[in-house]
Amino acid sequence: MKAIYTAFLLLVTAATVQAASPEDFTVQSATGKGSFSLKEAKGKYVALHFLLKTECPICQRFTQDVITKAPTLPNVVQVFLKPDTEAEIQDWAKDLPAEELAKYPIYRDEDARLAKAFGIPDDYAFHGLVVHYPALILIGPDGKEVFRYIGKSNKDRFTFEQLAEKVAELSKR
Repeated sequence: MKAIYTAFLLLVTAATVQAASPEDFTVQSATGKGSFSLKEAKGKYVALHFLLKTECPICQRFTQDVITKAPTLPNVVQVFLKPDTEAEIQDWAKDLPAEELAKYPIYRDEDARLAKAFGIPDDYAFHGLVVHYPALILIGPDGKEVFRYIGKSNKDRFTFEQLAEKVAELSKR
Protein backbone atom coordinates (compact mmCIF):
# COMPACT_ATOMS: atom_id res chain seq x y z
CA MET A 1 0.00 0.00 0.00
CA LYS A 2 2.85 2.38 0.85
CA ALA A 3 4.38 1.76 -2.61
CA ILE A 4 1.09 2.70 -4.31
CA TYR A 5 0.80 5.84 -2.18
CA THR A 6 4.42 6.81 -2.94
CA ALA A 7 3.88 6.27 -6.69
CA PHE A 8 0.71 8.38 -6.54
CA LEU A 9 2.52 11.11 -4.61
CA LEU A 10 5.37 11.14 -7.15
CA LEU A 11 2.91 11.50 -10.04
CA VAL A 12 0.96 14.29 -8.35
CA THR A 13 4.17 16.07 -7.39
CA ALA A 14 5.55 15.80 -10.93
CA ALA A 15 2.35 17.13 -12.48
CA THR A 16 2.13 19.98 -10.00
CA VAL A 17 5.76 21.03 -10.13
CA GLN A 18 6.32 20.97 -13.86
CA ALA A 19 4.33 24.16 -14.13
CA ALA A 20 6.14 25.73 -11.18
CA SER A 21 9.77 24.84 -12.01
CA PRO A 22 12.21 27.71 -11.52
CA GLU A 23 12.62 29.96 -14.55
CA ASP A 24 16.22 30.63 -13.57
CA PHE A 25 18.66 29.69 -10.86
CA THR A 26 22.36 29.88 -10.20
CA VAL A 27 24.45 27.27 -8.38
CA GLN A 28 28.09 27.50 -7.34
CA SER A 29 30.68 24.91 -8.30
CA ALA A 30 32.08 22.92 -5.40
CA THR A 31 34.81 21.23 -7.46
CA GLY A 32 36.03 24.11 -9.59
CA LYS A 33 35.63 27.78 -10.17
CA GLY A 34 32.53 29.59 -11.21
CA SER A 35 28.85 28.90 -11.25
CA PHE A 36 26.08 27.68 -13.50
CA SER A 37 23.07 29.81 -14.39
CA LEU A 38 20.13 28.36 -16.31
CA LYS A 39 19.63 31.55 -18.35
CA GLU A 40 23.19 31.24 -19.68
CA ALA A 41 22.36 27.81 -21.15
CA LYS A 42 19.34 28.89 -23.23
CA GLY A 43 19.40 27.31 -26.64
CA LYS A 44 20.71 23.98 -25.28
CA TYR A 45 19.22 21.16 -23.30
CA VAL A 46 20.23 21.09 -19.63
CA ALA A 47 20.33 17.79 -17.74
CA LEU A 48 20.07 18.41 -14.00
CA HIS A 49 21.36 15.32 -12.21
CA PHE A 50 20.26 15.43 -8.57
CA LEU A 51 22.66 13.21 -6.65
CA LEU A 52 22.42 11.90 -3.10
CA LYS A 53 24.67 12.74 -0.18
CA THR A 54 28.45 12.24 -0.38
CA GLU A 55 28.24 8.81 1.20
CA CYS A 56 26.90 7.56 -2.13
CA PRO A 57 29.40 5.49 -4.16
CA ILE A 58 26.68 4.72 -6.73
CA CYS A 59 26.36 8.48 -7.35
CA GLN A 60 30.09 8.65 -7.95
CA ARG A 61 30.04 5.78 -10.48
CA PHE A 62 26.97 7.30 -12.19
CA THR A 63 28.65 10.72 -12.37
CA GLN A 64 31.85 9.25 -13.80
CA ASP A 65 29.87 7.34 -16.44
CA VAL A 66 27.97 10.46 -17.54
CA ILE A 67 31.11 12.62 -17.50
CA THR A 68 32.92 10.08 -19.69
CA LYS A 69 30.09 9.92 -22.23
CA ALA A 70 28.96 13.58 -22.12
CA PRO A 71 31.08 14.73 -25.10
CA THR A 72 28.87 12.56 -27.34
CA LEU A 73 25.92 14.84 -26.48
CA PRO A 74 27.36 18.32 -27.12
CA ASN A 75 23.89 19.91 -27.25
CA VAL A 76 23.24 18.93 -23.60
CA VAL A 77 24.77 20.75 -20.64
CA GLN A 78 25.33 18.24 -17.83
CA VAL A 79 24.81 19.72 -14.35
CA PHE A 80 25.53 17.54 -11.31
CA LEU A 81 23.98 18.71 -8.04
CA LYS A 82 24.70 17.56 -4.48
CA PRO A 83 23.19 18.95 -1.27
CA ASP A 84 26.41 18.62 0.75
CA THR A 85 28.91 21.18 1.94
CA GLU A 86 31.62 22.27 -0.46
CA ALA A 87 34.27 20.38 1.54
CA GLU A 88 32.20 17.17 1.53
CA ILE A 89 31.69 17.40 -2.23
CA GLN A 90 35.38 18.05 -2.88
CA ASP A 91 36.32 15.03 -0.77
CA TRP A 92 33.70 12.85 -2.52
CA ALA A 93 34.83 13.99 -5.99
CA LYS A 94 38.56 13.47 -5.43
CA ASP A 95 38.36 10.08 -7.19
CA LEU A 96 36.67 11.54 -10.27
CA PRO A 97 38.97 12.53 -13.17
CA ALA A 98 40.28 16.06 -12.49
CA GLU A 99 40.44 17.00 -16.19
CA GLU A 100 36.79 16.00 -16.60
CA LEU A 101 35.69 17.82 -13.44
CA ALA A 102 37.09 20.99 -15.00
CA LYS A 103 34.56 20.53 -17.83
CA TYR A 104 31.75 19.05 -15.69
CA PRO A 105 32.02 20.39 -12.14
CA ILE A 106 29.82 19.24 -9.30
CA TYR A 107 27.56 22.03 -8.09
CA ARG A 108 26.32 22.57 -4.59
CA ASP A 109 22.57 22.50 -4.08
CA GLU A 110 22.75 24.09 -0.66
CA ASP A 111 20.18 22.56 1.70
CA ALA A 112 18.64 20.89 -1.38
CA ARG A 113 16.91 24.17 -2.25
CA LEU A 114 16.84 23.45 -5.96
CA ALA A 115 15.62 19.88 -5.40
CA LYS A 116 12.79 21.35 -3.31
CA ALA A 117 12.03 24.00 -5.95
CA PHE A 118 11.67 21.25 -8.56
CA GLY A 119 9.47 19.22 -6.21
CA ILE A 120 11.72 16.19 -5.91
CA PRO A 121 10.35 14.08 -3.03
CA ASP A 122 12.51 14.15 0.09
CA ASP A 123 11.46 11.08 2.01
CA TYR A 124 14.12 8.63 0.80
CA ALA A 125 15.98 6.85 3.64
CA PHE A 126 19.72 6.63 2.88
CA HIS A 127 22.52 5.70 5.32
CA GLY A 128 20.46 6.81 8.31
CA LEU A 129 19.48 10.09 6.65
CA VAL A 130 16.33 11.21 4.89
CA VAL A 131 17.20 12.80 1.54
CA HIS A 132 15.69 13.64 -1.83
CA TYR A 133 15.35 10.82 -4.33
CA PRO A 134 17.93 10.63 -7.15
CA ALA A 135 16.47 12.49 -10.10
CA LEU A 136 17.01 13.86 -13.59
CA ILE A 137 15.25 17.02 -14.71
CA LEU A 138 15.70 17.86 -18.39
CA ILE A 139 15.29 21.50 -19.36
CA GLY A 140 14.65 22.27 -23.04
CA PRO A 141 16.41 24.89 -25.16
CA ASP A 142 13.63 27.36 -24.28
CA GLY A 143 14.43 27.07 -20.56
CA LYS A 144 11.31 25.05 -19.71
CA GLU A 145 11.21 21.60 -18.16
CA VAL A 146 10.56 18.97 -20.83
CA PHE A 147 11.14 15.71 -18.93
CA ARG A 148 11.74 14.39 -15.45
CA TYR A 149 12.73 11.06 -13.96
CA ILE A 150 12.59 10.43 -10.23
CA GLY A 151 14.39 7.26 -9.18
CA LYS A 152 12.70 4.91 -6.76
CA SER A 153 15.98 3.98 -5.06
CA ASN A 154 19.67 4.78 -5.04
CA LYS A 155 20.30 2.38 -7.92
CA ASP A 156 17.34 3.60 -9.99
CA ARG A 157 18.86 6.20 -12.32
CA PHE A 158 18.04 7.46 -15.79
CA THR A 159 21.11 6.22 -17.66
CA PHE A 160 23.17 8.26 -20.07
CA GLU A 161 21.92 6.09 -22.91
CA GLN A 162 18.31 6.76 -21.93
CA LEU A 163 19.09 10.48 -21.75
CA ALA A 164 20.59 10.41 -25.25
CA GLU A 165 17.48 8.64 -26.58
CA LYS A 166 15.17 11.14 -24.84
CA VAL A 167 17.07 14.13 -26.25
CA ALA A 168 16.97 12.62 -29.76
CA GLU A 169 13.21 12.02 -29.40
CA LEU A 170 12.57 15.57 -28.15
CA SER A 171 14.79 17.12 -30.83
CA LYS A 172 12.62 15.56 -33.58
CA ARG A 173 9.51 17.41 -32.36
